[in-house]
Amino acid sequence: MAIGVKALPISYVAHVLGIVAAILVLIWNISFRGGLAWEATNKNLIFNLHPVLMLIGLIIIGGEAIISYKSLPLKKPEKKLVHLILHAIALILGILGVYLAFKFHNESNIANLYSLHSWLGIGVIVLYGIQWIYGFLVFFYPGGTSAIRSESLPWHVLFGTFVYILAVATATLGYLEKLTFLQSTGLAKYGPEAFLVNFTAIVTILFGTFVILTTLSQTPPEDDYSYSAI
Repeated sequence: MAIGVKALPISYVAHVLGIVAAILVLIWNISFRGGLAWEATNKNLIFNLHPVLMLIGLIIIGGEAIISYKSLPLKKPEKKLVHLILHAIALILGILGVYLAFKFHNESNIANLYSLHSWLGIGVIVLYGIQWIYGFLVFFYPGGTSAIRSESLPWHVLFGTFVYILAVATATLGYLEKLTFLQSTGLAKYGPEAFLVNFTAIVTILFGTFVILTTLSQTPPEDDYSYSAI
């Protein structure tokens, strides 16, 4: 299934939104939240790495991996390798992001896995990992038969799209949860930080939307190496 719009212009919008989202989340956690640290006496600095890694890794790099088939002027085998590597980077950064959330909670004596955001976050990481391993084994190495690859491809794309949409929704819940907590401890509801967090969430949703639109759009006819699996 494809919409009657060319993929490349849509992918440009996605790239710009991804850059804006990355800048906003860094401004939030460095300028407003005090900075980033793997080890610190101020445990909040450890937590600050969580949204940065999850957004830049799982959402932005993961989104770029999804649209790489439509946005890169490469042959299919090269696109497949880029797709695989970008997803691997996204997964690694996502795992680190989840680890840092646990690290912050454990070192701050806060309970783990008590919110819907955390439950969905663990689910997203597990599903993302399963998707990557399946894709690696079937489409890369050792590789399935042509029949298996042909039958698996639509489901691989559909499942990947579902996991990505779930990741964006989980990130949105994370913004809401963190902002609600900050406001309950005195952050101004109409202050600059509150607006920044909400605006970052909106840009994240827009980025995810344009990632999905890119996958549903049409590759130029002269490109013989792209694919449309759904």
